[in-house]
Amino acid sequence: MRPSRKFALIGTVLLGSATVAACASDLPPITPVAHVDLPRFMGKWYVIATIPTIFEKHAFNAVETYTLQPDGNIHTTFRFNNGGFDGPVKHIQSTGYVHAGSGNAVWGVKLFWGFKAQYIVAWLKPDYSEMIVARDKRDYTWVFARTPNVSPADYAALVARVKTLGYDVSKLRKVPQQWPMAKQQP
Repeated sequence: MRPSRKFALIGTVLLGSATVAACASDLPPITPVAHVDLPRFMGKWYVIATIPTIFEKHAFNAVETYTLQPDGNIHTTFRFNNGGFDGPVKHIQSTGYVHAGSGNAVWGVKLFWGFKAQYIVAWLKPDYSEMIVARDKRDYTWVFARTPNVSPADYAALVARVKTLGYDVSKLRKVPQQWPMAKQQP
């Protein structure tokens, strides 16, 4: 993609986010969980469902991996097949910066070109097997689990939790997961 097209795409995403934020301004801020044990939180999380960004609209086998760095920041790798189980593998690297005084539950995530995004751990199962990441703008959300699939009852409960956070769950996309992968790619 040409640099000018990338900037246009990023501008479109930012403008869309600002528009949604203006519409959602009457919603209260998301309440984060009280505390996240960062070492326990690290590792692989499968994306079960999402209200996706433009970059992940066609993600299959989506996995986010967190690695705690010596400086306390979190290195994040988002990996997925684009467009199908055999689609090209995409990787997005980012860095999470834990907000002081948030119990490790609110992060600023620096993506590319200095673009930063809000990351709130809005719900975390006590055994750290499932979680929901949300944003005050209610534009994007991610439902994660430590396994590639959850039971229908757990999925319904997770969707209900997303709804109670103020999201339009009709926009939620269940991310197809098929493991082990039929075709391994870098």
